[in-house]
Amino acid sequence: MDVDTRLLRYFAAVAEEGHLTRAAERLFISQPALTKQIRQLEALLGTELFVRSRNGMALTEAGAALAAAVPGVLRAWDTALRTTTAAAERAARVLRVGFVASAANELTQRIIAEFARRRPGWRVRMLQTGWEDPTAGLAGGEADVALLRLPFPGQEDLGVEVLLTEDRWLALPATHRLAGREVIDFSDVLDEPFVATPEASGWWRDHWLAVEERGGHPVTVGAVASNPDEWLNAIANGYGVSLTPEATARFYRRPDVVYRPVRGVSRSRVGVAWSRTGEVPQVVRDFVRSALLVSGGGDAARGGPG
Repeated sequence: MDVDTRLLRYFAAVAEEGHLTRAAERLFISQPALTKQIRQLEALLGTELFVRSRNGMALTEAGAALAAAVPGVLRAWDTALRTTTAAAERAARVLRVGFVASAANELTQRIIAEFARRRPGWRVRMLQTGWEDPTAGLAGGEADVALLRLPFPGQEDLGVEVLLTEDRWLALPATHRLAGREVIDFSDVLDEPFVATPEASGWWRDHWLAVEERGGHPVTVGAVASNPDEWLNAIANGYGVSLTPEATARFYRRPDVVYRPVRGVSRSRVGVAWSRTGEVPQVVRDFVRSALLVSGGGDAARGGPG
C-alpha cells in the first residue's frame, strides 16, 4: 500500500493539535478539506485514527501507533528528498548558497565572481531564508554553503571562517526621541521595546537583543519579525527599535527609519559556513576559498575545509 506523504503530514498536524480547526489553520487549508483528507487516510489504512468529540480529536490506539511512527517516516523522506535535490543541483553545476538578509555585504558579488573564475560553467543559486533559521538552510540541507551572521545556534557543528567584522548599529523610527543623536549609548534604550527575531531562532534572538550587554536588565519585545520587510515595517510603525549590522544602513534605506552608531555593544561578524558531515565536496571547498581570498582572509593555504 502506498500512502501520499501529504496525508501523513495532515495526520501529524491533527495529532499534534488535537483539534481539526487549529490543524487546518496551521496547514492553511479549510477544515472540510482537512476532514476529507483524514477520512481518506483512514479508508486507506482500514481503521479509525481518531475519536471525534466536541472537545477535539483524540487518537485511537491505532492512531497513537501511527503518530509515533510518522515523524521518523517524514524525516527520512525529507532527508532523501534533500539529498536527491542536492545531487541533481550538483549534476547541473549549481551551487546552493544560503544567506540571511545582506549575505556578505558588498563582498558577495566579488565572491561569486571569484568562484566563477575557479569553477567555469558553474553558477551560484542564492537562497534566502527567514530569521527563524539562522543557519540559512545549512542545518536542513537546503543549502550547500552559506554566508551568515555570527554567532548563530548550531555553529559549533559546522565549519566556519570569519570574513569580515563590523559594528552593530541601532535602527529606530525617524520620529524617535533619539533619532537626532549622532551616536546612541545602549544604556539609553534599555527600557525601549525591541523588534525581535522569532523564538525559533534560539539564542540568535538573544544576541540581537544584546542580552549579554544588558547586565540582567529585562528585554521588552514590541514586535516579532521573520524577515527584513517585516522588521522595517515594525520599526517604522513605532513598535520598537533594533540592533542591526552597520551594513543595513546601506542596504535597507527608508525615509521613516534611521540608523545610528551605538556604544556599549559588541561587534557583528560575517562568516562563510559549510556542513562538516561526510566528505566536503570540492565545489564547496572552492567557494569557501573564494570567500577567504576576496575577504582578505587568504587562499586555500590559510583556511577553509580541510
